[in-house]
Amino acid sequence: MGEARRVVSLVPSITEALAGVRPGALVGATDWCTHPAGLDVTRVRGTKNPDLAAIRALSPDLVIANKEENRELDVRRLRDSGIAVHVTEIETVPQAVATYVELFDDVLGWERPEWLADVQARWCGPLPPVRARVAIPIWRDPWMVVGGATFTSDLARRLGWENVFAAHEGRYPKVELDEIDGAGADVVLLPDEPYVFTADDGPEAFGRTPTRLVSGRLLTWYGPSLVDAHEVLAT
Repeated sequence: MGEARRVVSLVPSITEALAGVRPGALVGATDWCTHPAGLDVTRVRGTKNPDLAAIRALSPDLVIANKEENRELDVRRLRDSGIAVHVTEIETVPQAVATYVELFDDVLGWERPEWLADVQARWCGPLPPVRARVAIPIWRDPWMVVGGATFTSDLARRLGWENVFAAHEGRYPKVELDEIDGAGADVVLLPDEPYVFTADDGPEAFGRTPTRLVSGRLLTWYGPSLVDAHEVLAT
């Protein structure tokens, strides 16, 4: 394909990464692509319901999607209309690094951002000893938690946190509140996305396990945020 000059990103983490390298080449992004602040591109609705007509109208060289965040049906419809779509699959931090190397070197034909080597150095070494056991809810009513084979579970383990639901069946299993509170975690981490847990919405539900509010972007996004994630969460 050569160097990509018009790109639509359907993945918030990847949108942030691309905008930091060549913002002028990023012509479309989802409504959920909130970083970097002030991103001035055409919005193409959400990750699960993108406006395919709006994407086609942008005449992109490439659309970037993700296996978990976007629907196979939308990818197929875009490809059937002649639009190139690159689908990423990211379940670990090292996999995120490898994905960006492929994206910038082979798919986009762009220079690699400086933060990528920093992320690799900080995150991709040997696993540290376990220093805490955590549970990470991502929704309530019904309660859902981060399970195994997920980016967030791998990130937690690389911080020395053992996910008490890592062996649970399903990537984001539905569980009862009592099961979370009684799972033996040292702390329940309550992120502000996708469910917006706050000081008044979440901590009050747990009677046995301490809770801590954390940035969902630092726990779940893969991209430049990983530099800040290591600096903030490792402490």
